[in-house]
Amino acid sequence: MSQQQYPQQPQPGWGGPQQQGYGTPPFQPQPPKKSKAGKIVGFGCLGVVALFVLIGIAAAAGGGNGDSTDTGAKDKAVAAGRTPESDKAEATPAQKTKTQAEQFKACVAKSGTGTEKKAVQHVTKVTGADKRNDILDSAEVYTDFTGGLMSDNQGDAKLIASAFTSCYESKNGLVSVYGQDGDLLANANY
Repeated sequence: MSQQQYPQQPQPGWGGPQQQGYGTPPFQPQPPKKSKAGKIVGFGCLGVVALFVLIGIAAAAGGGNGDSTDTGAKDKAVAAGRTPESDKAEATPAQKTKTQAEQFKACVAKSGTGTEKKAVQHVTKVTGADKRNDILDSAEVYTDFTGGLMSDNQGDAKLIASAFTSCYESKNGLVSVYGQDGDLLANANY
């Protein structure tokens, strides 16, 4: 009996006869696919930021009653006996021609303490107190004091900032008191 052999085709690289020339290239894995997580996170954050911007715009456009001169009744001692009608009657043409510094000094002279009245005599200029929008109000009070935060006049500057908070009101206001050289002396929220 003879054994029959079936013809087998040799496989390259498995011990069979090698062919001349280039063989099949070795197995090369596919490059990994790029993850889309970065794009998804980036666009998600962009959407959140856009949402906050839209909410802020809507709040600014629709919020408030549009009365930027409303000082409210923050200081009960100052507001006692005053009505909105009497406030409108007091706004005479002579008062409109006063500078902001003169208006601030008049307010402190009317309702401030003795030490506040004395400190306010050093005020030379006030800016930003006339227009308020309750979003980000910033007022500056300039004085004839010298020195910076560590000067001897810092106590008086704090009194001026305190007097300013009694005269003006804002939901999100900041008053800064500066010396004659432009150095910051004190600040307060009003």
